[in-house]
Amino acid sequence: MAAAFGALGLVWPSTPPLDSLFRCPRRRRRAILPGYGGWRAMVQQQSTQGASVSYAREMERLSAKESLLLAFKDAGGFESFAGGKTTEMQRIDVNERIVGLERLNPTLRPTTSPFLEGRWNFEWFGAGSPGLFAARFLFERSPATLANLLALDMLIKDGNANVTANLKFFNSIDSKFLLRAKLSVEGPTRLKEEYVEGLLETPTVSEQAIPEQLKAAFGQATGALQQLPASVRDAFANGVTVPLSGTFQRLFIISYLDEEILITRDSMGAADVLTRQDPAPGQIAADSVITEYES
Repeated sequence: MAAAFGALGLVWPSTPPLDSLFRCPRRRRRAILPGYGGWRAMVQQQSTQGASVSYAREMERLSAKESLLLAFKDAGGFESFAGGKTTEMQRIDVNERIVGLERLNPTLRPTTSPFLEGRWNFEWFGAGSPGLFAARFLFERSPATLANLLALDMLIKDGNANVTANLKFFNSIDSKFLLRAKLSVEGPTRLKEEYVEGLLETPTVSEQAIPEQLKAAFGQATGALQQLPASVRDAFANGVTVPLSGTFQRLFIISYLDEEILITRDSMGAADVLTRQDPAPGQIAADSVITEYES
């Protein structure tokens, strides 16, 4: 081999025999082999740099989350958004911050992540979301001046999603509309949602909050209800169920998921943003978290 290198005009670096190398002191080894002992320092330096980069990225993600939550607050919160009072500038600001947070998504396979299950509050919803479906169900049947959408939440459990719209009529009658849907995993980030049924619960009335001009009518309605057959009264007490199987389904992707925030987008790109209501589940599986991402 030395002859071959010599024919090419190359000089093979001379190295002392291994037995003499490892018999000599450690300082001498470093002098004999330039670079001996430098590998450990290089690995330590790379590890330190990697930890610094990961820390900086995590701080960027947390800052983006806080910025988005502040944008919701500045826009008036859920009540302002659901009531159509959010301005165009506020919508643009919120959407810009949503995009900024999606870029920092820490979860590799959100559709199978344990973080997905739990109860979530809607903070922002798009044109095709179940939140807007529930809101339309309400407002198409009641004048906006008589009915208010107080809150929307969603429970995801065992492949099912139950959306609950908390309603108030005449500022005195509380009710709930429940939308039940089935979720199917279509990919690492994509889910299919199929609506199963809707349920309008029997309203709960606070007599003290009823306006004086409506108390007489309320008393007549209560008396008429008591005169109905028992089977009809029981059916009314259990609420009104609206079958929805086969009527509506949609595909959407999960663009961001962690222990506190869930962001989804439908086929038109409209975003739903939800914040966790119940305590976060246990530690997420190690293989479902991205340790590196592109900024």
